[in-house]
Amino acid sequence: MFLDKVAIHIKAGNGGNGCVSFHREKYVPRGGPDGGDGGRGGSVIFKIDNGKNALLDFKHRRRFAAENGQDGKSGKMSGRGAADIYISVPPGTLIKEVETGKIIKDMSDCGDFVAAKGGKGGWGNSHFATPSRQAPNFAKSGFPGEEKNLVLELKMLAEVGLIGYPNVGKSSILGIVSMARPKIADYHFTTLAPNLGVVSLSDEFSFVMADIPGLIEGASEGVGLGHDFLRHIERCRLLVHVVDISKSEGRDPLDDIDAINGELVKFSEELLDRPQIIAANKVDLAGDDRQGFKELEDYAATLGCEAVFVSAATGEGIDKLIEKIVKIYPSLPPLKIYESEITETLPEIGREREIAISLENGIYSVGGEWLISVVNSTNFDDRESIMHFQRILNKSGVIDKLREAGAGEGDTVEIYGAEFDFVD
Repeated sequence: MFLDKVAIHIKAGNGGNGCVSFHREKYVPRGGPDGGDGGRGGSVIFKIDNGKNALLDFKHRRRFAAENGQDGKSGKMSGRGAADIYISVPPGTLIKEVETGKIIKDMSDCGDFVAAKGGKGGWGNSHFATPSRQAPNFAKSGFPGEEKNLVLELKMLAEVGLIGYPNVGKSSILGIVSMARPKIADYHFTTLAPNLGVVSLSDEFSFVMADIPGLIEGASEGVGLGHDFLRHIERCRLLVHVVDISKSEGRDPLDDIDAINGELVKFSEELLDRPQIIAANKVDLAGDDRQGFKELEDYAATLGCEAVFVSAATGEGIDKLIEKIVKIYPSLPPLKIYESEITETLPEIGREREIAISLENGIYSVGGEWLISVVNSTNFDDRESIMHFQRILNKSGVIDKLREAGAGEGDTVEIYGAEFDFVD
C-alpha cells in the first residue's frame, strides 16, 4: 500500500505546575517559601528520514503527544522537563494546516522542525515572596503545550520523472538504469505507487529518477490513478515522456503525448515549461515501419524537445537516453522548495491579553486563554492569593471591560469555573 497524504493530530506537553512549599527545618526559623518551578513540557518535532519514501508509519497511528513537564518540588527544586518527541517523515513531505490547506513547512532540505512547542513550567511560590508578602500560599500553574491538527502530504524528491500511459515501459526503463526493482508485468496499472531509483554514473555524479504511475487522459480530474500521483511530478526537474512507438496497445504516440501534457498543464501550469525528453520505447516491436519514427522526431521538434528511440527489453538506446539526460542536466531548473504560507505573528502577547465578555442568565462570563493559567494558579482559600488575582484583573483591563459591559456592584462574574461578586 502507498500512502502519500494523511491527517494527524499532535499535542505538545504541558508545563509542570509551580510548587507551594515552605522551608521547615529544626533550628531554622522563618525558613520562608521554597517551592520550585515546574518543568517544561515536551515539544513535537519533525525530522527527515532519507530511507523512507511513503507515509506508511502513519497508517495505524495518527495521534502524537509529548509528555508533560513535572511539577516543582520543595527545596526550590525544579520539576524535570519532558523529553521532546520526534516524528520521522520522508524527504519532500509538506506539513499543512487542516483548516486552510496552507503550507507550514516543506521537509525537503532543512533541519528538524518544531511543529508544536511544549508549555513553560509555572513558577513556585518562592518567586512571589516580597517584603510585604513573606508567605505566599500560591504558585503559578504550567502553560499548556501547543495542539494542532495537521495534514502531511508527500511530494517526492526526484530530479527526473518518467511519465506516460500505463504499460509503455516506464518501470522497465527505471529498472535498467538504476538499482530499483519495480514490479513489472504486461498489464495495465502494474505500478500502483511511484518507484524511486538512483542513477549513478560515477562517484561524483548521480541523480534520482522516479516512475510516476497511473497517468491517463482525465487524470487531473480523478480518472484512473493519476489524481493520486500528479503531485509527485511537481518536484521533477526533467520529465522523460515514455511512449509506445510500436503501437502495441492500439494508441498513437503523438495522441498520448498531447493527452498527458494536457493533464499536466491542467494540474499545474508551471509544468508547461518543464524540460522534456521523449523516450520512444519498444523499438524492437516496431518492425521495419520507420515512418512513425520520423513523425515522432518532427513532432518532438515542434515541442522544443528531443526524441530518443529505446527498447527496455533489449537495452537498445538506453545509453543514449542517459547521455541526453546528462547533457541537459546542468541547465535544469532548481528543485522546487515550497515556502511557508503561514504569516508569522508576534508571540503570544496579543493572544494572551484577549478578553471576551458575555452575559447569560445574569452572569458575566470572562473568556481568554491566558486567564486559564491565572485561575489555576490562584488559591481562593488564601487572602493574599486572592488579592494577587484581583491585581492581575485590574492591570490586564478585565475589570474595565466588565464595567464597559454593564457589570455593577454585586453582579456575579464567572471566569473558567471561578465565581465571585463584582465589587466596583
